[in-house]
Amino acid sequence: MSILKNLFVRSPFSPLQSHMEKVASCVQKADELFDAYFNHDYASMETLAEEISELEHSADLTKNEIRNNLPTGLFLAVNRSALLEILALQDTIADRTEDIGVLMNLKKLEPLESIKDDLRSFIDKNTEAVAHAHQIIREMDELLQASFGGKEAEKVRQMVDEVAYMEHEADIIQRKLLKKLYNMEDSLHYSSFILWINVMQCIAALGNLAEKLAHRIRALLDIK
Repeated sequence: MSILKNLFVRSPFSPLQSHMEKVASCVQKADELFDAYFNHDYASMETLAEEISELEHSADLTKNEIRNNLPTGLFLAVNRSALLEILALQDTIADRTEDIGVLMNLKKLEPLESIKDDLRSFIDKNTEAVAHAHQIIREMDELLQASFGGKEAEKVRQMVDEVAYMEHEADIIQRKLLKKLYNMEDSLHYSSFILWINVMQCIAALGNLAEKLAHRIRALLDIK
């Protein structure tokens, strides 16, 4: 039996935690990319987009290794399909983060002062949701040791609720941003408008996926 398969039997979450570390690194780089954007540092934006792409590729390799080594015919503390669903959600967070890096470098986007503060808040709220989901994944070994019950389970349930509320707050900010963006139609070039819509959709996807990931973990508690 391979080392990775042995690891799965001992703790089905360790490989997923390793993958999520790389996913979280992607998101952190995206946060740095927007800092560069707000500072008009377009050269750094290109560099950071390349770094995000490399991290996403590394996460992909880890994802494939996990899928190829996920034990079959062996007892696992968590259903195999549940592990694959969690892995897929994590993977999609990395994919959407890479999309952000690509989109933000398609053309030179001048900072829009009228939406700057709301945009920063929108980014922060969605990346915060991912960071919270990451923390939930980190808690999974302790949850397993507690047999998915007790105080540890209640702690994770509360963390899931926090992620869901962050995603809700992000939705509210997004609506405000979109309203402002649509009211800039006379001063914003159409290509920039479409690009910003796509960027915002990808940013929002981070929070949405973080919430789905958190609820998928909560579902494990409900069936134990």
